[in-house]
Amino acid sequence: MKMNKTRLLEKISIQSGVSLDECGTVLKTFEKVLSEELSRKMYRYGGWILLLTALFVSVTVFSQTTGRKGRPVQTIRGIVIDGDSKFPIPYATVKLSEKEGAGTITDSLGRFSIPQVPVGRHTVEAAFMGYEPGIFREILVTSAKEIYLEIPLKESVNELNEVIIRARTNMEEAMNKMATTGARMLSVEEASRYAGGFDDPARLVSAFAGVAPSVSSNGISIHGNAPHLLQWRLEDVEIPNPNHFADIATLGGGILSSLSSQVLGNSDFFTGAFPAEYGNAVSGVFDMKLRNGNNQKNENTIQVGIMGIDVASEGPLSKKHKASYIFNYRYSTTGLLNLEGGTMDYQDLNLKLNFPTRKAGTFSVWGTSLIDKFTSDFEKNTEKWDYWGDRSESRDKQYMAAGGVSHRYFFNNDASLKTTIAATYSQLDGGATLFNHSMESTPYMDLDSKYTNLIFTTTFNRKFSNRFTNKTGFTYTNMFYKMDLSIAPYEAELLEIVSQGKGNTSLISAYNSSSVGLTERWTLNAGIYGQLLTLNNKWSVEPRVGLKWQATPKATFALAYGMYSRMEKMDVYFVKTKSTGDQSVNKDLDFTKAQHIMLSFGYKISDRMNLKIEPYIQFLHDVPVMADSSYSVLNRSDFYVEDALVNKGRGRNVGIDITFERFLEKGLYYMISGSWFDSRYRGGDGVWYNTKFNRNYVINGLIGKEWMLGRNKQNILSVNLKLTLQGGDRYSPIDLEATMNHPDKEVQYDETKAFSKQYSPMLIGNYTVSYRINKRKVSHEFAVKGLNFTGAKEHYGHEYNVKTGKIDVSDNSTILTNVSYKLEF
Repeated sequence: MKMNKTRLLEKISIQSGVSLDECGTVLKTFEKVLSEELSRKMYRYGGWILLLTALFVSVTVFSQTTGRKGRPVQTIRGIVIDGDSKFPIPYATVKLSEKEGAGTITDSLGRFSIPQVPVGRHTVEAAFMGYEPGIFREILVTSAKEIYLEIPLKESVNELNEVIIRARTNMEEAMNKMATTGARMLSVEEASRYAGGFDDPARLVSAFAGVAPSVSSNGISIHGNAPHLLQWRLEDVEIPNPNHFADIATLGGGILSSLSSQVLGNSDFFTGAFPAEYGNAVSGVFDMKLRNGNNQKNENTIQVGIMGIDVASEGPLSKKHKASYIFNYRYSTTGLLNLEGGTMDYQDLNLKLNFPTRKAGTFSVWGTSLIDKFTSDFEKNTEKWDYWGDRSESRDKQYMAAGGVSHRYFFNNDASLKTTIAATYSQLDGGATLFNHSMESTPYMDLDSKYTNLIFTTTFNRKFSNRFTNKTGFTYTNMFYKMDLSIAPYEAELLEIVSQGKGNTSLISAYNSSSVGLTERWTLNAGIYGQLLTLNNKWSVEPRVGLKWQATPKATFALAYGMYSRMEKMDVYFVKTKSTGDQSVNKDLDFTKAQHIMLSFGYKISDRMNLKIEPYIQFLHDVPVMADSSYSVLNRSDFYVEDALVNKGRGRNVGIDITFERFLEKGLYYMISGSWFDSRYRGGDGVWYNTKFNRNYVINGLIGKEWMLGRNKQNILSVNLKLTLQGGDRYSPIDLEATMNHPDKEVQYDETKAFSKQYSPMLIGNYTVSYRINKRKVSHEFAVKGLNFTGAKEHYGHEYNVKTGKIDVSDNSTILTNVSYKLEF
């Protein structure tokens, strides 16, 4: 259906207060600039200048809103719930702490609304008799969108006359109250503010202690573990890697997350010793949620930037029944430009529909998906062929989708059942071709893989008392797979099957987890998790336990232990070799298993300043390795495996995470996080080595400052900086003789000294500068975000130079800059 331009201009004019002629002028100006930009392919820096011009014109014209004078105002709405049962708390008090008389009382369904709140930062407090107060600090209120808060309160374990008032803020703890150590809540507001986040939650968590960042990839390496050992979850369901161009440069990572901050809600990130409800993961868990759309009014966002064009919308489906929708669609700018040297095209869609009912509970429909296409052209001038890659041409198409229908029903005010039926799908279609000097081509690799998971998961949550809460869950995942990977052993030779399989299998899991308030100061979290893979009937039973002691109102100690396991990616089980023919050599592989021990000390220096110290140790066993070799899946970064493996490997990660954080107050925040660790593994040869991701240390420094500007102090200038100093990439020494004897001169490494060498430390600098203009019902944001302005180099291996006859280091300094303009109305 074509969009009527006149109606669109009329709608924007009414919503923004800008005259119809001015709206037309802006649109014509932008169309003209875009036309010129595309005709010249918007080549790098010239494109930036043109985009800046278009954005400047947009901001200048739209800023001339002729609405009423004074500081714009907005509404803060939300719900107050019991943190354990999730049931609404009626008649709780909610107020703005800094504004006298700005408050209200929740209705019988726990809902509240505070109108006429001036734009800027505000702190919201909620209180109810017998509960510890809940505080949401420094909530950013803008003129274009209402704020919706879900405020959980924790019931005191003492009688009313013994209650000690200890406020809990939204920044101190994870959303999952059964988490004892190694957990951090990731807020939507942080995702848009932190430097280096790039509106990508995967990149944002690199600011947290224990995580080593990258630049060209957003893969999350925790405590020296490989990125593919992390579990991605969305709406309580494990999903495939949700990143664009996933698993190509780094298994478990990609270039940019497909999950937009426009629709993402507050989420939890775990770095170790996580609760019993999380399984099939050995390094960490990223438990993400999609937020509900506004069920009172329509709100829209349009964002144009160098990295892509975003369109988001949310609003009521039925005001009477409080049903709502929210979606975000993004299309890459690079897909429009047809750049020389190849094409790079990506797009993604995220959505959630929410349907509350009076008696049947709440239904929701949610989904996320992406499409990626990439082709690289080879260098057609044979005189410029220096490396193997110069005469290769590759193609890659990727598809990922995950979606489901969820239902939550409250039996009374202390018990609920949440059930989800979901499906996930991922497909990778790729190949590579080599050209000789006669321009004759031969295929080098061909890949076609499809994975479909059908998932049923249900959780029953019961709060028996203010001291005891239990959660029990069951998940059945039916996995369908079809894969065919062929690789030529040497140039100009026929393709040989590496991994091939078709069929289905199941992963069945269940857990029981409890939180017990032993006293007001002592809390015990304990549970058990188990899973079974029907492909080979391998199973695992894993106890989890955590103990937390509130020693003083400011000091907290905690200790947690857990056993964990994770199945391999499906392609590993169906590897075939020449000696085995059609037999899958890895079909009987067991889970990779791990044990986590983590100690935590937290000290509340002030209401806005925290210190956390978390030493840990992780033991891994039954790790798939190659017999009589240093190879281990703990170092896996390639998207395929081509060898027979056995569960005889081990691993050991030891370290300490330290975080000193000052939360945002009076426009200023800063955080210093550091991790010192040693990550080692034992291969099939029985020898201990450094893991590929053993950087030994990561030190982050973040700082940001906001200024309220404008005649009525309604506009916000924000400057944010992040610096990371970390150990360099690890690599193995080159086996020169084996390399020169290789028919294709493919670089060979001395695997008896695996990852014994390390490049120089990396200093990575990121920044974000934004300026938000708040007008009546309209908000404009102009932002410049940069990754790696320090030019730190990443190393990808080595290549044989056919001209010089030498082996050169393959490295690159990836510097990314995104200039964007966002309109909210």
